[in-house]
Amino acid sequence: MEEAVASAVALLRTAVDRDWEGPRAHGLEWSCRATATHVAECLVGYAAQLTGRAADDYVPFEIRLEEGTGNEGALRVIEAMGGLLAAAVRTTPREVRAFHPYPFRSANREGFAAMGITEVLLHTHDIARSLGLSYQPPAEVVSYVLTRIFPAVRPGPAPWPTLLWATGRGELPGRAPVTGWRWSNNLVIPSDRLTLEGVTPASAADLGADGDGGFAWAGSGPLEGTREGAGIVVKQYEEGVLRPEWGMFVLVRREDGLAVGAMGFHGPPDEDGRVEIGYDLVEAARGHGYATEALRALSGWALAREDVTVVCATTEPANLASQAVLARAGFTRVAGDGEQPAYELRR
Repeated sequence: MEEAVASAVALLRTAVDRDWEGPRAHGLEWSCRATATHVAECLVGYAAQLTGRAADDYVPFEIRLEEGTGNEGALRVIEAMGGLLAAAVRTTPREVRAFHPYPFRSANREGFAAMGITEVLLHTHDIARSLGLSYQPPAEVVSYVLTRIFPAVRPGPAPWPTLLWATGRGELPGRAPVTGWRWSNNLVIPSDRLTLEGVTPASAADLGADGDGGFAWAGSGPLEGTREGAGIVVKQYEEGVLRPEWGMFVLVRREDGLAVGAMGFHGPPDEDGRVEIGYDLVEAARGHGYATEALRALSGWALAREDVTVVCATTEPANLASQAVLARAGFTRVAGDGEQPAYELRR
């Protein structure tokens, strides 16, 4: 956040003696000055969502620049509001989510940071284009945004042109122009004792590289099945076919914030409305019904979708514990493929 604001303000400071009121920001109906004010509003607004723990709507306030404030003053406000959002992100517990309308009506601290960075980067680009300036933000900052709130965007040859293309501001060879876009915060599904947190490409890449994915884990940490599932998410992201709501979820225990396992889909529903589910649980958390609870929550979410008619799963013949979990979650055993027992839950 701080790096994004610093890079934007450093560029725009080279043009503070220019007219920002008359010219419109490139591609927008706002003037360059109004666009700068909008950036500041977004930054402090996102900070307020986190600090106010807003659950159902935006915190009801707005900001305005004092009469007579010059362009340098506007940049100082952006710096200050960026600092507030950075501080809010640092001090907000990782499990906190606050209201944001798209697409699942909430975002965590990483989501709000990524949205704030996106506002800074894109609108600095818009202002810079209007003023005839060249803007090149830090690649690592742009990658942060792409891997957290643009999970369906296939990586391109470089992060910045990819983000510009994904937001209708540029072209990429071999890709059709983008005329409408939205960022996508991760999906979270609650159950009685757990929160099923959708895994972003950034988190999946870390898990696949033997990291913790940004989670504190119970016991000895993620199992091999979780890391393999994360690798599938990364592969889908790199191929541009990831639909994150049909990806992987980490199971976080509410009482202590520890991750106890992972559960997810092998991919989106097929043409017959079938979707396959898989899961694992760290040994330290077994025997408490967590897998059954999570399976009921995730399969229930899936079957509530119009494009899903059946959730299926397979297990190893000797994995009686997993078969018991499926039975307790309401799945029925059906004829399996080869030696693997197969189970289904229908709408």
